[in-house]
Amino acid sequence: MAGIVVSGTGLYTPPHSISNEELVVSFNNYVERYNAEHAAAIANGDVEALLPSSVEFIVKASGIQARYVVEKEGILNPEIMAPRIPERANDEISILAEMAVVAAREAMTHACKAASDIDAVIVACSNSQRPYPAVAIEVQNALGIEGFGFDMNVACSSATFGIQVAADMIAAGHARAILIVNPEICSGHLNFRNRNSHFIFGDVATAIILEKKETCVSGDAFEIVGTKLQTKFSNNIRNNFGFLNNAAPEGIGKPDKLFMQEGLKVFKEVVPMVSDMILEHLRALNIPGDSLRRLWLHQANIHMNEMIGRKVLGRTPEEGESPVILDEYANTSSAGSIIAFHKYHQDMKAGDLGIICSFGAGYSAGSVVLRKL
Repeated sequence: MAGIVVSGTGLYTPPHSISNEELVVSFNNYVERYNAEHAAAIANGDVEALLPSSVEFIVKASGIQARYVVEKEGILNPEIMAPRIPERANDEISILAEMAVVAAREAMTHACKAASDIDAVIVACSNSQRPYPAVAIEVQNALGIEGFGFDMNVACSSATFGIQVAADMIAAGHARAILIVNPEICSGHLNFRNRNSHFIFGDVATAIILEKKETCVSGDAFEIVGTKLQTKFSNNIRNNFGFLNNAAPEGIGKPDKLFMQEGLKVFKEVVPMVSDMILEHLRALNIPGDSLRRLWLHQANIHMNEMIGRKVLGRTPEEGESPVILDEYANTSSAGSIIAFHKYHQDMKAGDLGIICSFGAGYSAGSVVLRKL
């Protein structure tokens, strides 16, 4: 992987933010209505009463304090509790592409790259707006990039998997530079009526540009030292929404057509899986864990990040070594680790090492070791 660099990143942040306090008021309003409407069934033991949420519960469980969303009113309306995003005409740019283009333009500016310098676009995210035409081709068209584009989905690990795919293609001579964009409207697949997960996700878009070291003119670039990918099948994080739902109408609208997870199982299984993968990757590269200057980890849960940081570094991470953006952005699926990198790498000096690591549904995990140029 030597000779391939990350030369620029970009970030699109939606205009609306929802605090834990706002979310809890909406959720508890829904709970009160539900319990009142089903009072007789609850008294008879036919239906379980719903439990209220709280700000303290959310922060203790996740470290999340707020999240950005593309639409706020529908989410906070106890009668809707979902974003309301109107469909656009086919001759208008789609919302996912629109978000991606904003992040992409910033990444191109940071990398000092024009559209004519880029040969491919990869949209790597956990939920695509449609099966075809590929959103990546729409982004490519909007930016005026020649070449090719395609979509890919590895859930929360989509960005790191996209980085390895792009790096391999550049190394093989298929492209000079590749733009990877991670537009995530996670509020669209979140069940805001589920107490255990109604607070988890936010919306955002990130972008990354990869190119050969010899063509890089950015003053803020990182060489890719190595990449490693891993998958292991698990049902503990799942979403059954898809095109075959129409062939099974009895399941349409059921809770499994939104995000579902067994949180405790995920915690117990993913932390050791990711920690071991990172340490194996570092050993293969002859890099001691404690020599890493920065860990840009997937932003799903603060407790997971703390444990992974301790296992990798062999000690409790010092302030700033494993930056957290959960408090402001919440879990943004594939974009989380890229937000952390985008916001918290500017103080690194030439030769400093860091690692971008993602993990999530699949299970899937990816690590990208970087060295500051």
